[in-house]
Amino acid sequence: MTSSKAKALSNHEIVTLAVYLLGGDSKRIDTEDIAVKANELAPGRFAWRKYPNQINIENVRTFLSDAKKPKNGAYLIGAGKDGWILTGAGLTFATSRVKGLGGVDLSRKALSPKERNWERRERERMLSSDAFAKFSANQIDTISTQEAESFFRVDAYVTGEARKEKILRARNRFREDSELGPLIKLLESKLSKGE
Repeated sequence: MTSSKAKALSNHEIVTLAVYLLGGDSKRIDTEDIAVKANELAPGRFAWRKYPNQINIENVRTFLSDAKKPKNGAYLIGAGKDGWILTGAGLTFATSRVKGLGGVDLSRKALSPKERNWERRERERMLSSDAFAKFSANQIDTISTQEAESFFRVDAYVTGEARKEKILRARNRFREDSELGPLIKLLESKLSKGE
């Protein structure tokens, strides 16, 4: 990244881009991996003053926490011990900004065989769900909250961050899917109204 492009991004935006480039649209990314990638994107910006060749992990944690705040776009959810994953806003931000990062290795880590299998099985499961059958038959109003929750594999016992993450993971992974994308958006809206 040229220094002018690095300066044009805030620190919380750089760590958000790092999460995206490491595959954080569908899985949690470790803080240390983010620190290394953020340092590649903006060399020296996350380093100690006294030891400029060392990454200051506490600074990176601070900026990751900043990226969770609504005033900064609410780009991430997560914590240091659990890892970090992009929100819908974070994914939108990252995909729009990553195109302008000339001179940066923008390759994303390829999906592992395990992740590819999860994606294939999850897509098949969603396509065979009751919610998808009703959506396909244009019976949107008859999709129950329970069917919407089943579609995302959440129920009354999956609450808070875990619930949000399961829905985020499905949305981030399948939002561009021509069959599933519109239904995911609809069901996510339905569940958020019920909360």
